[in-house]
Amino acid sequence: MQREGIAIAACKGIKEVSMRNRFTLAGLAAGVSMMAMGSAQAVEIEYWQYVFDSRVQAMDQLIANFEAANPGITVRHVTFPYADYQTRVTAAKLAGQGPDVVQLFYGWLDNFVAGELIQPLNPDVFPHEEIESEFFPIVGAMKRGEDYYGLPTAVRSLALFYNKQLFDEAGLDPDNPPQTLEELLAAAEATVKRDGAGNIISVGLAMGMAAQDHHWWREGLIRQFGGQAYSDDGRTVAYNDDAGLAATSWQADLYNTHGVTQIGFMDEPQAAFRAGLAAMSIDGTFRLGAFNAIESFEWGVTELPANADGYRSNYASYFANAIGASASGDELEAAEKFLAYISSEEAMEVWLDIVGELPARQSAALTEENLSHPVYAPFLKGLEYAHTTVFVDEAAQRQVAIDMEARMSIQGQDPADALAEAAAAEQAILDNFYSR
Repeated sequence: MQREGIAIAACKGIKEVSMRNRFTLAGLAAGVSMMAMGSAQAVEIEYWQYVFDSRVQAMDQLIANFEAANPGITVRHVTFPYADYQTRVTAAKLAGQGPDVVQLFYGWLDNFVAGELIQPLNPDVFPHEEIESEFFPIVGAMKRGEDYYGLPTAVRSLALFYNKQLFDEAGLDPDNPPQTLEELLAAAEATVKRDGAGNIISVGLAMGMAAQDHHWWREGLIRQFGGQAYSDDGRTVAYNDDAGLAATSWQADLYNTHGVTQIGFMDEPQAAFRAGLAAMSIDGTFRLGAFNAIESFEWGVTELPANADGYRSNYASYFANAIGASASGDELEAAEKFLAYISSEEAMEVWLDIVGELPARQSAALTEENLSHPVYAPFLKGLEYAHTTVFVDEAAQRQVAIDMEARMSIQGQDPADALAEAAAAEQAILDNFYSR
């Protein structure tokens, strides 16, 4: 597996998939009786994920569907706050317990494998050739050595959300959102609002590395300015160069020089956008469920802006579902059956409808309806040129970007110094991981 920049180049020309070339577990995914378990005894398994309202709602629906088709299996849905989630999974393992099926961000994989929290997928049940032919190529980020450790229900990319009402008020065409970085800056300057004392009361672009801007910075801006965040093998930080500095300076100028935004405004970008106090926000497909509830204004979505040469770059990611390390016997068979169902096209359609995240199977995602959809289409287009950062410690690496932004926005540190400090801190994280 390539360790960095797993480009998603298979969005076009999907091959016809024969009935045989569906998962071996496609028949197990829905409408399979308990006879397949080889036992009439009831089995209960646990599914764990973090709390995110639309994701919990979607999984409850999938569990209801699955249990109706498999009356001998009960799935107990367990959730934890995001901040505590990984700690809870680890603590359960140390106590000799834990989930039978567990959700994890692809960037947590190495920590989950090293902690023996999950087990490899059985290739007889989940054939590798079928995974690789049916899912978007970023599924490869769940493979270590010869083993796959999980499968996604959905994939996500980034796009630019914009408030049509605020565009109209600023004299901008609400049906013609920014398509370049230069146009993005101009739109942000036109839409930012200040009070009589000059304080920002509504930002032109909601920003924050704690949200999605660290992904935009790594896989979007740095590439658009001619660089890349890491070496091809993922072991070396590569952004402390001229391209990285140009990208970092351009992003920092939005709040330090142009004053079109304020880091920490309303605590997080999505909150500002939902409140109608941000004209634009860069976010992922997972935000669609929450933004669909907005009634006070109409919003639109467009692709991430291109650079002056028309070059676009994006970031793609996903949460996967894996088999817990402690699952065995009848529980393991039930867990495999459940994983197959929540990785099926039927489940992906439910997830798209409730959460808004795009199906992880190409045949389910790249339909004519989705490709012409005013909201889904920009995200699908973004998948064509997206890259996936292979994190070794996603939380720690994200914190490096957050700290860098804080030093520039609060302490006024020069971007060159802030970037060098960030590169050194992240290189230490990589060195520590690979030394093990």
